[in-house]
Amino acid sequence: MSLTALSPAVFTALVARLRTAGCVFAEDEARLLLSTGRTGPDLAALVARRVAGLPLEHLLGWAEFCGHRVAVDPGVFVPRPRTEFLVRHALALAAARQPGAVVLDLCCGSGAVAAVLGARLPGAELHAADVEPAAVRCARRNVEPLGGRVHEGDLYAPLPTALRGRVDVLVANAPYVPTDDIPLLPAEARDHEPRVALDGGADGLAVQRRVTAGAARWLAPGGSLLIETSERQAGRTVAAMARGGLAARVEEDEETGATVAVGTSPR
Repeated sequence: MSLTALSPAVFTALVARLRTAGCVFAEDEARLLLSTGRTGPDLAALVARRVAGLPLEHLLGWAEFCGHRVAVDPGVFVPRPRTEFLVRHALALAAARQPGAVVLDLCCGSGAVAAVLGARLPGAELHAADVEPAAVRCARRNVEPLGGRVHEGDLYAPLPTALRGRVDVLVANAPYVPTDDIPLLPAEARDHEPRVALDGGADGLAVQRRVTAGAARWLAPGGSLLIETSERQAGRTVAAMARGGLAARVEEDEETGATVAVGTSPR
């Protein structure tokens, strides 16, 4: 069966099946699945997996992020639309440090943030790191074609020592969901994304504290650390930045509910 020959009635039935499964944007998803499935059996398998709860991005193999198509492999954290707020602030800070700004993306997951920054900051020195081997493999596909380097390991541990004191913009979308809240997450995240990318410890800030504690050693004078957090956790994120020797503030986007803490090192 040619997918281009699907009748309106079949498309409507596909949309209805996705909507019944809880897909809010069922029509958009149906079109994307149609564009991905090469044959009728392909499409049937994709739809069955989507209805079973697999993230759409894992089925498609990509996610739309900041106007860019970013590769996302199964088992890798899917970039969230709210993280685009983090990217906008990072771009503005890095642009002010051009040419040749040094950018580091910690807890990079698929490398989506690093990939957008690299694409929009020609001449930047781009680095990313993650502890998850699957995420590192995916991030290398997104970041290395832009001339960046992706390091595998825990936070700062795998970074080259030559980066110390040179990073102009350090972004970290570290996990910040409290451990006890993990069961409350949507099944797409809870069942199909790595626990290490979600679980922030008892209060959600365990990884953030480690990031802020080490940031000053890696930031250039006047460089900035940006961490995605939540409105209720922002005060503690800022306090952790201050303990790490950074002048900190909170940026919020009322439209998306995104919250970013920004800490700047002394000049």
